[in-house]
Amino acid sequence: MRVATPAEVPGPDPRAIDVAILDMNHGWPNVGHDAVVGAVQDVACDLAEILVPAALRIRAISFDVRRAGIVPEPGRYALYLGTGGPGHVDPRRNDGHDPNAQGVAEDPSWEPRLFALFDDIARRDDTALLGVCHTFGVLCRWLAVADAVPRGPEKGGKSEGVLENLLTDEGLAHPVLLAMSRRLGSRRLRVLDSRIFDLVPSHAARGRVAILGTETMGVAGPAGDAMTMMEIARDPSGSMPRMFAVNHHPEISDRDRLLTMLRAKLDRGEIDPAWYAQRVELLEAHFDDREHDPALRVTSEFTFKGPLRFHLVRAVRRRAESLGAAFPLHERQVEREILGTPA
Repeated sequence: MRVATPAEVPGPDPRAIDVAILDMNHGWPNVGHDAVVGAVQDVACDLAEILVPAALRIRAISFDVRRAGIVPEPGRYALYLGTGGPGHVDPRRNDGHDPNAQGVAEDPSWEPRLFALFDDIARRDDTALLGVCHTFGVLCRWLAVADAVPRGPEKGGKSEGVLENLLTDEGLAHPVLLAMSRRLGSRRLRVLDSRIFDLVPSHAARGRVAILGTETMGVAGPAGDAMTMMEIARDPSGSMPRMFAVNHHPEISDRDRLLTMLRAKLDRGEIDPAWYAQRVELLEAHFDDREHDPALRVTSEFTFKGPLRFHLVRAVRRRAESLGAAFPLHERQVEREILGTPA
């Protein structure tokens, strides 16, 4: 459900567990938003056999943050998911003319309200936020921990396609990312990239966030100066990230799924044939085979879909218990599956 005004936001329903999606696309055609919604749907389908007897359902509510200026109500949602989007991460720089604005002209009045929401999430141990791409940059602005530096010709311009990130020592010590590195057999992970800015950590970053990953200067190259993965807060359990963001696209885990989403958007009339053809051409140029799909799926599982599943199962379990309904799955079971630890 997409909402652009407060009147469109559905009221709380004790039988509905609502997930707030922060749509940062400013109305641009994209597949990332659909992939985020699809990840929520996947969990709902997986849980169907226990949701139905408990008379519960999962509902995704998408807020058009940048274009409509609508921000979710603090305190209502247990899980927030922030998408990617075009333009500069500082909305004041998006005047429609600056080359780095990518044609976006926006009213920045949403930013203080979104920052207030981030403040509220940070204070609540029972609330989680997972962000990708543009949301990563907005979170960096909220905490003032990184500078957005346009990628110039010395770095080859826009970083796009299946590339590589590198876990820092801090990242390798993180329980979830350590499990990922063991699965991959390396501290290097494949990512689906699409960014025109580097987020270069400031001196203030140390101690305010855990810098878990960086770019690499080409596949198999050394670490670059751009931060690509950060943890702001961890679940009280000490294992799962609670406020966590990456500057790549783990919501999209393989080529076939991306092509399917593109085709579905074309069939629904959400994109025009020219945009569809352009994206398919780019896909063939930068994502031209299935060789990297298994590694991308591992990245997706550990940096987005696994944490999403953990926090959503917890929210559903708590709601079921508050209503006196039986719910036979605990989020710790999900955590053990992600970490690869015995029951």
